[in-house]
Amino acid sequence: MHRLSDEYEALRKTVGEFARDVVAPVIGDLYERCEFPYDIVRQLGAMGVFGLPIPEEHGGMGGDYFALCLALEELARVDSSVAITVEAAVSLGAMPIYRFGTPEQRERWLPALAAGEMLGAFGLTEPGGGSDVPGGMRTTAVLDGDEWVINGTKAFITNSGTDITGVVGVAAITGTTEAGKPEISTILVPSGTPGFTVSKKYSKVGWSASDTRELSFADCRVPAANLLGERGRGYAQFLQTLDEGRIAIAALSVGLAQGCVDESLRYVRERRAFGHPIGHYQAIQFKVADMEVRAHTARLAYYHAAEKMLAGEPFKKEAAIAKLVASNAAMDNARDATQVFGGYGFMNEFPVGRFYRDAKILEIGEGTSEVQRMLIARQLGLADL
Repeated sequence: MHRLSDEYEALRKTVGEFARDVVAPVIGDLYERCEFPYDIVRQLGAMGVFGLPIPEEHGGMGGDYFALCLALEELARVDSSVAITVEAAVSLGAMPIYRFGTPEQRERWLPALAAGEMLGAFGLTEPGGGSDVPGGMRTTAVLDGDEWVINGTKAFITNSGTDITGVVGVAAITGTTEAGKPEISTILVPSGTPGFTVSKKYSKVGWSASDTRELSFADCRVPAANLLGERGRGYAQFLQTLDEGRIAIAALSVGLAQGCVDESLRYVRERRAFGHPIGHYQAIQFKVADMEVRAHTARLAYYHAAEKMLAGEPFKKEAAIAKLVASNAAMDNARDATQVFGGYGFMNEFPVGRFYRDAKILEIGEGTSEVQRMLIARQLGLADL
């Protein structure tokens, strides 16, 4: 897979051209105004990007998860707000319904989600939770007749409050296991359901053109049939979803890291100092070379993780490695690109200013760097010592 097939390469090229021709000219203004890119989302939907890993019988493109990752990388080379909107909509919104949903749930939700006409979200993180998902969860869902009654709060939920958000998968405690631990299940809650309140958008450091909100549920009732998969399997579903999502976030991180290289190469050829373009000086050459090394290495890591996933082999360790390496590369490259640009790198009118603001969350979202190291150590058998 390290050498892309003609189909993958054509997809990469098409999405890359769209990012440069359609996203790049407008995203700076949208970012500054913290405005969601509805028109860009609509066009990406028409291209089939939201349906890349969804089978054709459900309205998708019949591709695979690696195709989605390639698209995310190309989008993030220009802007991460658009890339994370796609990543969350597919990885966290649509894929759990495809993986675990009933035929009726798939028929109801997937065609619109795959077309980008509707966005899905996944309500997992809570204000007092974070990395300790089962220990920090307080949201509950009680079965009352043929309805689930949900109460609780979710934090940092992407795509949860847009005008086209249609459904949120909510992880909730639905009982207690025989071992005395919380029984966690996932329940699909349509937007607009009474008792489901979406807060105003967060004021964020980065990803400013994406939608992120807090959600609250107060005696929110949905049909019992809205249970996603088996009761009590919500935590297992979440772990599988995040393993896949880490590869997608790694791809997005690689895109940002490569975007820093792209922008720096353009700048060092144009910017002159002491009689030469600054790319003439070895100090700058070495910095840009290191940036390219990071992006290249991180790309190989997520390619390898995706290859194992598509082959049906265990890939938890490889996904954690890819996410850790790629998010580090994004953060390091964003810092170095800002330094290359000097004072202009601190100005929001230049893409590297956005890249610097967007990079840090990649070391936090979908599992912090510390969690990735914990997972890698556990896969090496060190947790049993």
